[in-house]
This record gives sequence, C-alpha cells and structure tokens, in this order.
Amino acid sequence: MRKLAILGSTGSIGTQALDVAARHSDRFEVTAIVAHSSAEKLFEQVRAFRPKIAALTIEPAAIPEDIKNTCQWMFGENVLLDVVRACDADDVLVSVVGVAGLAAVMESLKHGKRVLLANKEPLVAGGELVTQAAKAAGHPLLPVDSEHSAIFQCLQGAGPNRPERLILTASGGPFRTWDKKEIYGATKEQALRHPNWSMGRKITIDSASMMNKALEVIEARWLFDMPAEKIDVLIHPQSVIHSMVEFEDGAVMAQLGTPDMRLPILYAMSWPERLVTGGARLDFAAMKALTFEQPDLDRFPGLGLAYAALQVGGTMSAILNGANEIAVDAFLHDRIRFGQIAQLVEETMQAVPVVYGATLEQVFESDLAARAKAQELLKTSRFAI
Repeated sequence: MRKLAILGSTGSIGTQALDVAARHSDRFEVTAIVAHSSAEKLFEQVRAFRPKIAALTIEPAAIPEDIKNTCQWMFGENVLLDVVRACDADDVLVSVVGVAGLAAVMESLKHGKRVLLANKEPLVAGGELVTQAAKAAGHPLLPVDSEHSAIFQCLQGAGPNRPERLILTASGGPFRTWDKKEIYGATKEQALRHPNWSMGRKITIDSASMMNKALEVIEARWLFDMPAEKIDVLIHPQSVIHSMVEFEDGAVMAQLGTPDMRLPILYAMSWPERLVTGGARLDFAAMKALTFEQPDLDRFPGLGLAYAALQVGGTMSAILNGANEIAVDAFLHDRIRFGQIAQLVEETMQAVPVVYGATLEQVFESDLAARAKAQELLKTSRFAI
C-alpha cells in the first residue's frame, strides 16, 4: 500500500489519477488532495476518498457539514508546500499548472518523497536544481507525461544498450495542415479544439502552437540527461506511438497505446511494477496507417525556441516558460493573436538577462522578470490587435 498525495486533484491528470487509485484501492491510499479553486469538485473527492488532508488555494465560503470534520483542511497561497510538509505520503503527484509546481517538487524531494511529475514547468524552469535534488533524495523522477513515460518505459527494457537519440512524437495539434497565415490568425475556439487529447486550456493552446513540445524537449533533456542535439521531435497525427528511443546498436524501441493518460499515470504510481489500467487496447488490424512528418519550424516557431533556450543555458528556459504563460493568457483573453504567442516569447527571451548557476530563488526571479517584461511588451504597438 503506497500513500499518495495529489497536487492538482481536480484537473484532468488529477481526476484520472484518482480513477486508477480507486481501481487499485488495495494498492493505493489517497492521503492528501489539493486544488486551486474548484471547491465543489474537491468536496466530492473528499467524500469519495476520505483523505487525511484536503486543501484549496482559495478558501471557500463554507465547507459542507458532512465533510467538515472528516479531514484536516488547509487554505492559502502556500498550501502546496504546507500539504507536502504535513502529509505522510510516500509519493507526491505534481499536476498543478505553471511554475508553481517547482517549489512543491523541491519540497517533496527535500522531505524524501517520491515525485510523480505531470507538470512540465519544474524541469523546464529549474531542471538542474530538480535533478540534483532527486539524486540527493535517492528517488528517480517518475514522468507522467505520455511522451516522457514512453521514453522511460523504453529505457526500462533496454538493458545495457545505451540510448543514442530520443524521439518525442507530437500529434501536430489542430493546425498541423494549416498554412502560416491561417495559423497566425487562428481563433481561440479553433486552438482549443485538439484532435486527440482532452486537456486543460493552457496546455491545449501550447499543443496548438507546439510550445508544449518545446517544453517537453527541455524536460527530456533533464529527465534523461540527454543533450538537446540528440532529442528529436516527429509529428505523428495518430498519437499511437507515444515516443521512441534509438540505441547505440541501431535498434529503436517505441511505446504504443491508445490516447489514454491512465496508463502513464498508473505506471508512475506503481513503478517498478505494472498494473492493469482497464483502458481500451490497440486494435492493430483496424489501423489504416501510422504516419510521420518533420515539424515545420517556420509555421511553429515556438518549437525552435526550446533548442535556442537549451543552447544558451542558465535561466533562459525559465524565461521562456514565464513569457509563454503570459503570452497564452493574453491570447485566451483576446489581447494578442495566436501567431503572436511565439513572437512575444522570443522578444522576452532576447530582453531578460540570463543567470547561470542559479539558486531556486534566482530561478523564480528570472521567471518574474520574464513575466514583467512580457507584460511590458504587450503594451507596445507591435502586439496591438
């Protein structure tokens, strides 16, 4: 029986993690759940799982009487850290949006807890710090993203065969076949219409711009200690092959499956064992084709920014991430066009100083500087709609 804390329990990953935990209730005890503001949904989860701790960043007007005294309640801006410190979990699933997850990951590792990482930003913004902390804690970082889980699974089966290249697959999003001009003027409704996956608004926009894949490239660099020039991205519209690894002897291993996040979630929760998800199985005879394309960096410039950030090093990836969060929010609030997301990120990267050998505090300072510069740039005529 492993005790599990879920940071971001009301989001897509969090709710699916609870689903597989319920399916294997003899193996997992949900001991703490945290949400940002979805109080009613969290209340239902408390009723279903009876955790020892339940928390919300934004305190609700009232807690229902039937669950008021069933657990310890926590509220406030620092609730992620408060829960990590107070809970008795073996594993902490970090599935919160944005750079807020970085401090929670570091705190979890500091307290000797195993981290199941569904949030890209901790490794994007603080990859060197997080990987050092994981080594000190003696725990591997267990990826929940389908692409990184696929690579992790391939590496588990590799034996002494050393990896030479990582190949992250991407669906291509809703604009895979669109021309550059059409992509530039895409609407919010069009960008939120992902062909294969059901995700939150921010990550869905990132997928449409391929900035999501840019963040995954940076994440893979740190998760698997692989230089950027040995990490490739390949468009695979069917989303059947979740990623691949090429080894030194020329063999390529791939992990395949239906577009169902419960498999990578459960694999991270149960590693090094494997448990049944209950999801749909692949029907190879029903597949017409598996196709692949090279990504077009002219139409999707955000992807190229990841390689540029890794080449510069230091806090440049944190700057990229902070600027992207501002840019996506601006697009979702009709302040910029879709094609201006990558433009705003790139201009911010050019303007904010990079710090090398950064502390955790300096990483957060670079993130804040990027956000401030991006907000400043939004006020210029270049970004007026």
